[in-house]
Amino acid sequence: MNYTGSCHCGRIAFEVDGELAGELTGVVACNCSICRRKGALMWFVPRAALKLKTSESDMASYSFNKHVIKHRFCPHCGIHPFGEGTRPDGVQSAAINVRCVNDVNIESLPVKHYDGRAL
Repeated sequence: MNYTGSCHCGRIAFEVDGELAGELTGVVACNCSICRRKGALMWFVPRAALKLKTSESDMASYSFNKHVIKHRFCPHCGIHPFGEGTRPDGVQSAAINVRCVNDVNIESLPVKHYDGRAL
């Protein structure tokens, strides 16, 4: 399925292809220092499934700890629509903040809790 989403002001807009509520999918709530503060619910997809509809120059990035994830955010409205990184197996991936995806019933999605604070 194809989904669209954006930051609050729309300067970062994207499309993502995938199954959001399939048996092996769902969203992740992480308790690391940044995810806890953002309140993001992340949907992990291959990076190739994420297509930007706006210029990458409209985004800012933040990395911390081991600097392996680029937490992308809008420097205008401050919203974090997704992050990018490389999995341990070398696959490029994106963590889509489903709170930024249009027309998704968040309450219906299975949520897995991840202890990122322990890393």
